[in-house]
Amino acid sequence: MLLVLGIAISIVLRRAEPFLRAQIVEALEEHFHARVELDSFHVSLVKGLWAEGKGLRIWPPAEVEGVTVPGSNGTAPGPLISLDEFRFHAPLHYKPGKPILISVVQLRGLNIDVPPRTHFTHAAETGSTRKTQPSAALFAFEVDSIDCRGAHLKLETSKPGKLPMEFAIADVKLTHVSADAPMRFVAALSNPKPPGTIQTSGSIGPWNVGDPGETPVEGNYRFMHADLGIFRGIAGILNSTGRYQGTLRNLMVDGETDTPDFRLTQFGTAVPLHTHFHALVDGTNGDTWLQPVDATLGQTHFKAEGTVIRVPPGVAKNGAELPGGHDISLTVNVVRGRMDDFLRLTSKNGTPLLSGLLTLKAGVEIPPGTASAHDRLKLKGSFSLEDAEFSSLKIQHKIGELSWHGQGRPQHEKGDVDGVQSAMQSDFTMADGVVNLPDLRYTVPGAEIDLKGTYGVDVGTLDFEGKARTEATVSQIVGGWKGTLLKPADHFFKKDGAGTEVPIHVEGTRDDPKFGVDLGKTKHTSPAIPGQPH
Repeated sequence: MLLVLGIAISIVLRRAEPFLRAQIVEALEEHFHARVELDSFHVSLVKGLWAEGKGLRIWPPAEVEGVTVPGSNGTAPGPLISLDEFRFHAPLHYKPGKPILISVVQLRGLNIDVPPRTHFTHAAETGSTRKTQPSAALFAFEVDSIDCRGAHLKLETSKPGKLPMEFAIADVKLTHVSADAPMRFVAALSNPKPPGTIQTSGSIGPWNVGDPGETPVEGNYRFMHADLGIFRGIAGILNSTGRYQGTLRNLMVDGETDTPDFRLTQFGTAVPLHTHFHALVDGTNGDTWLQPVDATLGQTHFKAEGTVIRVPPGVAKNGAELPGGHDISLTVNVVRGRMDDFLRLTSKNGTPLLSGLLTLKAGVEIPPGTASAHDRLKLKGSFSLEDAEFSSLKIQHKIGELSWHGQGRPQHEKGDVDGVQSAMQSDFTMADGVVNLPDLRYTVPGAEIDLKGTYGVDVGTLDFEGKARTEATVSQIVGGWKGTLLKPADHFFKKDGAGTEVPIHVEGTRDDPKFGVDLGKTKHTSPAIPGQPH
């Protein structure tokens, strides 16, 4: 009898499987208003009801609430949802009128491919308004949670030349499962660049059947120990936390990052970098609008606004391959920050070239490419620097001598020259690692220097020329009996109210600068000036 009963149950289950499979397909078709395929479905009555299905595919909605998906042009989208396999367990007892409780549904190999918004058109444009009415189901199910591993979310974009946004989801668990209400989730996302795992939790839904890209989502995230070294030219370990809300297509993100050892790899000096940011993210292609970023580098606070645009690989007009990546365009504003915080990044020994109070406004561009970040960096703006002091005692000593001589006080105390502070301002541009300063004005008490030229960031190459103007005349600069002999030469160097004006040049490097006076460029032929500082 037991053998006969077992055989009978096996026959019933085999005959019931097609019926149950049809019930599942029908329920999904009614909910998604779409074509649904299920390759196989099997059930077992060992320790309750076990069900397992493979090869589930759900296409985008064919018609729902006046929304139509076009497919007559031969470019109909592929499956909206595809699932390698699913499995769930339910108790055998069943009460009429009550749903069957399923504690956990296990999913493997879930892929969601959301078409762009252009795939959805209103029925008013097509003349179709039919709505389907749900049929009465033989059984009702209530799911407590869904456990999914190996999921992949792809958000297609309708923008020409743009790559879709893709998310690799290692694990996700859904609770409070409902087709018509938000579901809670806990997930682990694999981030490709910089590599790492993003832990996130929040709510998603209800699922927008008419346009899945408009499905609401909100939550918190935590991204720890991300190695920035994957980006050529920079390094450091980044940690980030924050919150996001919006839809799958458009997210608003508020968060903060902390990189205690941010550095440029070519120089190696680490400076702590902390940011608070508010951003709008296009979920279909990853384009980001920063509005704004409040950043602190070392002790300097500054703000940045702009865009980070994903660029696909391409081919230039000359046939050269263009690498894909991110095209960064920002406006940076610094109000009385520390110049040494920025220059420390370009120092190999941790000692910046000079210190002082920096005010800066500049446009920043970093196009995609394979070169280091600082080689791709492009800047254009203006700056001013107050209370500046050079870290090199040699340079600072010369600045002090220039100030005292410029005031006509050559007989100064030796120790007084090293504490002189200076100021400078200029417009500037930077490209290919070279800073161009077309109108640099450098001032110390008693003297003013106007220069134009270039500064090489990599090795600190200096190449400037211009003019120096002092309050004192040539004879006052030299002083003593030599100054008395030079009084007749004073009128050769007086100009526009300055006691002395002479052409000068600055060459060499930041570690070994060379200063010179170009007397041959003056309008008058003049004798050499003995004792003048160079």
